Amino acid sequence: MTDEQNATTGFPRIDPVGLDGLLVRFGDQLSEPANRAALAFRAALERATPAGVEECATSLVSAFVRFDPLAVPHDQMIAALAQMLQAQDWYAAPMPQGRSLLRIPTVYGTDLAPQLNEAAALAGQSVSDAIDQLSSAQMRVTAIGFAPGQPYMGTLPPQWDIPRQSGLTPRVPVGALVVAIRQLVLFSVSTPTGWRHVGQTAARLFQPDTARPFLLRPGDEVVFPQVSRETLENMASTPSGGLTEEPLT
Repeated sequence: MTDEQNATTGFPRIDPVGLDGLLVRFGDQLSEPANRAALAFRAALERATPAGVEECATSLVSAFVRFDPLAVPHDQMIAALAQMLQAQDWYAAPMPQGRSLLRIPTVYGTDLAPQLNEAAALAGQSVSDAIDQLSSAQMRVTAIGFAPGQPYMGTLPPQWDIPRQSGLTPRVPVGALVVAIRQLVLFSVSTPTGWRHVGQTAARLFQPDTARPFLLRPGDEVVFPQVSRETLENMASTPSGGLTEEPLT
């Protein structure tokens, strides 16, 4: 990013987080360029990790860096990250390698996902149009958070900028697909939520006893094709829950 752009937007910037953390921020709200920049910057950190860095992770629009302040002074770490920021335009950086495209079969509506009609109405869509849009959208995993392996995915078209509920749904099951603010979340655990439950999958996102405990990673892309309830019930007994995966070039 150029100095002129930085002066205009205030991003990217480096903010301290406690004694041993730094947050490299590329925006103050979710956008495709800011998320792309965060993912690309983290990948660069992992390829060429500066001395003293112990951990890095991404959120929607930032990369968190935890380092050893006894090994590398605070100002020296900031200088190293600032030098990386100046190396290229991170907002136009290519996506990291090693990403996957996953298709996760989904039942929309019915008693399995009882808030589809409400969400469709808020988006100004018929139920059939809502299903067409949700089932065909190719969504990027923008971040993992809230629960182990749980993805936030975006972004849907502007009509899906619908608010969260004012109250909470007491509990949705594992594999629930929920929507709000142009994003989808796929639940890895059974939990209360303020997002509207529009689809149900048989996906097992968190399998701690396997070599790959988290099914999805930031930067992966996901499609939720519609299937019948009977098909989903048959898939539920399979280890994959019916999903398919292929590499993204």
